[in-house]
Amino acid sequence: MKDVSMKALLALAALVIAVIIPAGPVLAQDEDDEREETEQTARRVTEEMTVTARKQEESIQEVPLSVAAPTEEELRDRGAETLEDVSVNVAGFTVQNAGPGQSQVGMRGVSAGRIIRDQPGVKEQVGMYLDESVISLSLFTPDIDLFDLSRVEVLRGPQGTLFGSGSLSGTVRYITNQPRIGVSETIAELNANTISDGDFGGSAKVAANVPMGDTAAMRAVAYFTEYGGFMDAVQPDLRVNEDVNDGNRFGGRLAFLFEPNERLSITPRIVYQEVETDGWNRIDVFNILANPFTTTRPQVTLGDRRQFTQFEEPFTDEFFLGDLNVEYDLGGRTLTSITSFTNRDILVIRDATALTASITGGTIALPENIYTIDAPLFDETGAESFTQEVRLSSEMARWQWVAGAFYSDSTRDYAQNLPVIGFTALSGIPTAGTKLAETDELYKSDLHYDFTQLAAFGEVTYAVNERLDLTGGLRWYDFEEDRVQIFDGIFADPIDSVGSVSADGFAPRVILSYELSEATRLNAQVSKGFRLGGINDPLNTPLCRGNDEQIYGGRPTWDDETLWNYEVGAKSNIMNGRGTFNVAAYHMDIKDLQASVTAGSCSSRIVINVPDARATGIEAEFELAPTDSFDFAISGNFNDSELGSSFIVNGVPQAGIVEGNRLPSVPEFQMAAAATYRWTMNRGMAGYATGVYQHVGDRFTQVSDQQEGFGTIPLDSFAGDIGGPFTQNTFTFDPKLPAYDVINLRVGILRGMWDTALYVNNVTDERALLAIDIERGALARVSYMTNQPRTFGVSARVNF
Repeated sequence: MKDVSMKALLALAALVIAVIIPAGPVLAQDEDDEREETEQTARRVTEEMTVTARKQEESIQEVPLSVAAPTEEELRDRGAETLEDVSVNVAGFTVQNAGPGQSQVGMRGVSAGRIIRDQPGVKEQVGMYLDESVISLSLFTPDIDLFDLSRVEVLRGPQGTLFGSGSLSGTVRYITNQPRIGVSETIAELNANTISDGDFGGSAKVAANVPMGDTAAMRAVAYFTEYGGFMDAVQPDLRVNEDVNDGNRFGGRLAFLFEPNERLSITPRIVYQEVETDGWNRIDVFNILANPFTTTRPQVTLGDRRQFTQFEEPFTDEFFLGDLNVEYDLGGRTLTSITSFTNRDILVIRDATALTASITGGTIALPENIYTIDAPLFDETGAESFTQEVRLSSEMARWQWVAGAFYSDSTRDYAQNLPVIGFTALSGIPTAGTKLAETDELYKSDLHYDFTQLAAFGEVTYAVNERLDLTGGLRWYDFEEDRVQIFDGIFADPIDSVGSVSADGFAPRVILSYELSEATRLNAQVSKGFRLGGINDPLNTPLCRGNDEQIYGGRPTWDDETLWNYEVGAKSNIMNGRGTFNVAAYHMDIKDLQASVTAGSCSSRIVINVPDARATGIEAEFELAPTDSFDFAISGNFNDSELGSSFIVNGVPQAGIVEGNRLPSVPEFQMAAAATYRWTMNRGMAGYATGVYQHVGDRFTQVSDQQEGFGTIPLDSFAGDIGGPFTQNTFTFDPKLPAYDVINLRVGILRGMWDTALYVNNVTDERALLAIDIERGALARVSYMTNQPRTFGVSARVNF
């Protein structure tokens, strides 16, 4: 069925191209109209972008913050389809790929390491918003479809004053196109692609703006994307399942705008998105059940884009948002109310047979017919959140201010289950627990979180004179988190635990902005960001070996993380408004960094506060359109971020937390360059060609990847023999992820309301290693998450 649908998409794309570029004559008047519209579309717009980075509309060049705001058109031309693609086009912005639907966002080198799927209590370091509504959920940041967006605003540096706890080092906002009264508009987009050594993919998307009389309008968006798979999975009988990580995303938005009078506007909206995949973009380089070092089990050598599994690993993410935005003009002041409700249901199924085998066949030394039983690990997350923000803003001759209050009430339920059907019958080991676990359920947990937060905020900008503006802001916050935990099964300590954490504090910001000339503005700021603390899971002590329990145990909670940012920058318009050059230098002192670490062999993850860390860097963005036919953009970021404290137990540094070690998951250097050339053609058409180059430097996945000896696996460390005796004693891998470079190309034709293009993404077929994924401290499995191979495609877009 999937192949049929992809062939249909390809055929439809070819038909669209044939319609857009017909062989027959064109009427002169129609040709003139289409030529004029095409030329307007092809010409680069040099007027400045308007953003709402400070919750009021401002020109991006006048905002005294480091802000990037790529438009939907720019992102499409640069081959961006995901949040990760957005990040490589924006200086100082990184997204670590942890698998489908599991993007982890970082800003300006501030990162505490990869959050793992079984760390539901960890908070995000970068706040994510869909327009005015919070959609952050630590690891599971929704990867919203970029169709029918106005722009993506990336606010670098702490935004705690106006955006709160999740914006420790920055904020990202998807800004959608809003309903427009009196405008009838339809946009449709069709895409089909094929992946080198992979499967077909494609998408169909449509948006419509419908007037509803003189005082109301509706905007509806619907989209469907089929993801082609490109990973192959070797099975226990050594047959290969191809393209196992295929999937799809579908969803839509429905928004209404009501303006009963000139003062009042009411915008209710619902958003729904569902993502389903059948596997993971994971390269296995070592698997205790499939490796080339065995002599009593089949030797298995996995290729560049291969993994070893015993069954499918599906992922499902359902996301719902309902919000209501009300604005009322009080005459010189605007009262705004944003009410939102979100619901997420996430199911992750991982093949944990290698992890289980390292215990049942390794530690316990049971025979092969037991340690090879299928062991699916079910991770279920259900989250609901209600938020309410009310604010009042005003802009007068010399004053601009905003003040408001924020309230949120969230619940999160998280459960894990590891059923190994037939284990008890074959092993004779009883597995039924006293709390949750039934027979053959080796591990089972049920966690419930209640989280409430109250905040008040305000920010004032005063024009001291015609050139100098002074801004001061402050946020007060108070939060409390309660959690109930139940663990059961032979892989856990059966336990019930109840815990709470709470905190309150202030997040200030002071900004100076000086207009050096009509073209250049200098900015300086001091600001504070914060990230709320939480409660650690207890260790799985039955699995701990050596002194891992002593090293990582006894840490029931972790504290708030705070950050002070010191920043100077300049924003300049050049060549009479045809270009911009923006630069910012920053230094951030981080206190109580919440480092995510793997607790050795315990198959547990915990958060440890590191007292001191820092991030220092510089970012620059240069855009220029020297002619109406040619424009280019270059952005880059250099960052030096490192730990300022060590974690030492019994005189030995642990978990890679050593003063001077790098902060994880962010590169020291990242850059992107894009250029577009346009030309006119006959019959009212115009052509364009866009090239994009992206470079991401080397980095580590977690702090603990820098621990001395990490990267060397002793193959004979278990009492049990899984495939031994081995042909060598150790297996080594490089924990530092290498730098990578990606090139995207796009060539298209514009004709009136049509835009048709051929594209190639990842032209050089770069195999990037995006993150390390390990099981049981690398003793059971070592893998790398990877990117999509070279992809050829065709797209067609029409706006009428």
